[in-house]
Amino acid sequence: MNAPDDLMHVTFERAFDRIARGRQAFEPSLLPHEIGTLASVSTGIAQVTGLPGIGYDEMVTFDNGTLGIAFNVDADEIGVVLLGDYATLRSGGEVRRTGRVMDVAVGDSLLGRVIDPLGRPLDGRAPVVCSQRKPIERPATSIMDRDPVTVPLQTGLKVVDAMIPIGRGQRELILGDRQTGKTAIAIDTILNQRNQDVVCVYCAIGQRASTVAKVVATLKEKGAMDYSVVVVAEGNDPPGVAYVAPYAATTIAEYFMEQGRDVLIVYDDLTHHARAYRELSLLLRRPPGREAFPGDIFYLHARLLERSTHLRADLGGGSLTALPIIETEAQDISAYIPTNLISITDGQIYLSPSLFELGILPAVDVGKSVSRVGGKAQRAAYRAVAGDLKLAYAQFEELETFSKFGARVDESTRQVIQHGQRIRACLKQAEHSPVSVAAQVTVLLTLTDCLFDAIPLDQMPDAETAVREAAVKIPTAIQDRLLTADSLSDLDRAEILKIAREALQPFQPSDSQRTPSKGVDS
Repeated sequence: MNAPDDLMHVTFERAFDRIARGRQAFEPSLLPHEIGTLASVSTGIAQVTGLPGIGYDEMVTFDNGTLGIAFNVDADEIGVVLLGDYATLRSGGEVRRTGRVMDVAVGDSLLGRVIDPLGRPLDGRAPVVCSQRKPIERPATSIMDRDPVTVPLQTGLKVVDAMIPIGRGQRELILGDRQTGKTAIAIDTILNQRNQDVVCVYCAIGQRASTVAKVVATLKEKGAMDYSVVVVAEGNDPPGVAYVAPYAATTIAEYFMEQGRDVLIVYDDLTHHARAYRELSLLLRRPPGREAFPGDIFYLHARLLERSTHLRADLGGGSLTALPIIETEAQDISAYIPTNLISITDGQIYLSPSLFELGILPAVDVGKSVSRVGGKAQRAAYRAVAGDLKLAYAQFEELETFSKFGARVDESTRQVIQHGQRIRACLKQAEHSPVSVAAQVTVLLTLTDCLFDAIPLDQMPDAETAVREAAVKIPTAIQDRLLTADSLSDLDRAEILKIAREALQPFQPSDSQRTPSKGVDS
């Protein structure tokens, strides 16, 4: 044989020798797989037999690929919550254990994406590729690992930032009847986080597809999808998908928080979440309680919202701020789910349908709204004006009712009412138009100094706009101090008021218009 044939012969011998050694070293191992049987299927749940080793919250797979979560672990049967299409499931089919709990992919690649709670894309783009997966149910951060809430989360809404401030790491409930602008407040807050280094997660629970599409379109149009993740459980999805949605969204948000970043998460809304859980519980024969909700509905939301926090500096210093949304019926904030959420959260923003009908938007009822934490994180410039403003507004609301009956009022009362009308006019704000800190402080200082009181009420929208636009003239040094200083100095205050007076000059009434009337502005 020539040299090439010898080389080929040697190569084959070495290859066959390695194969032989590999066969001798191989020891087959038997891995047990538990395979159960699907006993019955109903709306969103299934009963399974033959899985003796399964644990609570463990995932199972059905023969059509649908996933489920073991919810009721009884001696004879397993109650499974279905997370996908169950129309093709039939009794007698195979059910396999997965050996893991429900988890979701997390990572920076989720930014700008619209996904479902299982991590599948809903935006028509390629599947999400992430290097990590984390369980959707995780213990909340321990108390010793938390820091106080000290940094404000600016919403861009004058009425919220001035009177109901929110801090990074806080849980602030948004509640009100349907169609009162609850989602609009949350979306405006997301839009205001542009260039603020805040990651936003919007979790839609049980919403119509058209509603979610409108929200996503708004976020794209305003450039907010660059720093946002949208997790969607649509109204026609199985109730199990709606149940896991907020937990999956929170795990995604926690990934960014653990990287040391500030995160805002919106749950829209937890009313649908509670109803989905009630449906599942009743179908699984769990005993009903008040309003047919199961007894652990409070714990369901408590363990979700307790995950919002501000981490210690040595753990990265990240924060997770939660804005859960709840829908009330006939303005009943004492119903079961609203009272649960009010007791869990650090304050609430209540939206009044009567204010909404009057065109006072956002329709925030300042009297029923409160922030139990955010005041500690509020900027000094706001604290300098917010207290007087809230007191004046509260006095106005008390007196406004009497003036509507045509009662004669004295001069001081008339001034209080007129001042309150100017406050209300200045707190109105168009949707998707957040206001900067400098512009807000300028308007609020102008209100506190009663500079708007001489302006006719019908000219207030134009006058307020002029003051906001004039805020760009505030020197950069003063604008920086508005964000960082511990207090608002008299010199800074005087400079801001000087700019406001110049802006209001064209709206000042002539001498003939200054004659005071005995009534109250309409």
